Amino acid sequence: MKEWKVPASKESIERTLKALNANGIQAVAAANAAEARQKVLAMLPAGAEVFTMVSVTLDSVGLSKEINEPGRFDSIRNRLATMNPNTQERDMRKLCAAPDFTVGSVHAVTEDGHLLIASNTGSQLPAYAYSAGKVIWVVGAQKIVKDLDEGMRRLREYVLGLETARARKAYGLPEDWSSFYSKVLMFRREVNPNRTQVVLVNEALGF
Repeated sequence: MKEWKVPASKESIERTLKALNANGIQAVAAANAAEARQKVLAMLPAGAEVFTMVSVTLDSVGLSKEINEPGRFDSIRNRLATMNPNTQERDMRKLCAAPDFTVGSVHAVTEDGHLLIASNTGSQLPAYAYSAGKVIWVVGAQKIVKDLDEGMRRLREYVLGLETARARKAYGLPEDWSSFYSKVLMFRREVNPNRTQVVLVNEALGF
């Protein structure tokens, strides 16, 4: 488990960047969280419609706060906060599913350029897989794994426990509640040019 907390080597990061780009995913490196934040903000046009996924990584680099700051972008998350889930649930689902830009993270990225995203509800997966116009993922280099088998082991043995603890605290859930990776998106290749981008950060960010 220790290796899943520590950023990968320079050589591993370089292999992963090369493989992601070969798979149609535009991948760039960032030395630290501050550089990653600036790279992502540069990818977003002023006033663009943006949906930030719930992400410890985005919170840790300051992107959740900066993107959703009133006036800078057309924040889907801010719009959702004004809506009534009892009467506008359908409209809220549609807003979440197909934003012009979505920004988030992943739970594992393999050295051969594949990514894994686990979810209990699946709420973020439609936008990632297809319906968002553009996808930007910020990924800490500790999430690099050798292959998909190790990526799934990382989900089971490392990510799940941390997400359970996060959700209990964030949503006031009981101590006997546990999260579950009910749905897992395996992202092997991007077929739409310029749609999907990864900022791979040489720091341990999120989990």
